[in-house]
Amino acid sequence: MSFDLERLRAETPGVSARIHLNNAGAGLMPAPVLDAMIGYLRREAEIGGYEAAAENAARLDGVYDSVASLIGASRDEIALTENATVAWQMAFYALPFRPGDRILTARAEYAANYVAFLQVAKRTGVKIEVIPDDADGVLDPQALERMIDDRVRLIAITWVPTNGGLVNPAAAVGRIARAHGIPYLLDACQAIGQMPVDVRSLGCDMLSATGRKFLRGPRGTGFLYVRRELMHQLEPPMIDHFGAPWVALDRYELRPDARRFETWENNYAARLGLGVAIDYAHAIGIEVIMERCLSLASQLRDALAGISGVKIHDLGSRPAAIVTFTVSGFEADAVKAFLAAAAINVSTSKPSSTLLDATARALPSVVRASPHYYNSEAEILRLAAMVHSLVHGT
Repeated sequence: MSFDLERLRAETPGVSARIHLNNAGAGLMPAPVLDAMIGYLRREAEIGGYEAAAENAARLDGVYDSVASLIGASRDEIALTENATVAWQMAFYALPFRPGDRILTARAEYAANYVAFLQVAKRTGVKIEVIPDDADGVLDPQALERMIDDRVRLIAITWVPTNGGLVNPAAAVGRIARAHGIPYLLDACQAIGQMPVDVRSLGCDMLSATGRKFLRGPRGTGFLYVRRELMHQLEPPMIDHFGAPWVALDRYELRPDARRFETWENNYAARLGLGVAIDYAHAIGIEVIMERCLSLASQLRDALAGISGVKIHDLGSRPAAIVTFTVSGFEADAVKAFLAAAAINVSTSKPSSTLLDATARALPSVVRASPHYYNSEAEILRLAAMVHSLVHGT
């Protein structure tokens, strides 16, 4: 599949009615994803849920291959989950922690992850420590190296945070973690689908991601990667008879693959849609997608920077396709509502979602616009024009 913007937009029903710049929240599903899910649900209605699953067994099983290919893993290292938070939690809570252990994380860590750190600290006495940033506001690998000692039990960071275009040096962190034999958990929710992801190059032991954002899959989908060598040392925090078959009256056996982190029941239509979304992205080309996303985000930052009263809050020298900004005199929610009235979808990011970073930078709620490859340059300029009209009352 070559990059044909007109055709890609024709295959995206949502662009006909709105300008969708909330792909960091949930991307618009392309028609093949929608068709696959509706077709599957129709079969469930026609012949029964179990029967539809049996009929589509090969396609459903192929989703593991699609995910593995997307991130450079093996299929036995992949678990499919109902969302990225569950994926992350299944990995994190499977790790053993003791009093005195240290968890190292990023300043821009996501709230769902950080409250889990706090809970484990409350339960076990572990210490949570934040890796310093460099002058550009990016996690500093040299500072991380200086923090390493034999009490570090886990390094867990968010690659691309929810509140801006910052891209943390995930691979550099991986090299340090691997050199010291420290488990490394990477939250790739905002990276997956907008940039290449290769778990071997990243050096992560565990990676969690969602299907609903830049992958353009359905909501209620996610996946977990666990490196095979570590996986065999971990027992999931919760199990059922799928992840741990009951083999004797007094004994269960964990599955030998990452599906030990799954449970028996799931949304098969959504799972199938996730696989189609991944295959759709593969057909376009992840490198092509990344360059297109970066180009549109850069164009948007340039356009907004030229409007008096607008401040952009993204960090790093080459930020990703998440553009955060504030408009002087207007709350973020008011800007969002103004744009929604003009059929432009954006989101807001509140300080509570990244409390460490928001506190350090005194950030208020910010407007978050996240373009994707199917957006047009005209849509980018339309958003900027509407912000300009809000500021100047025209």
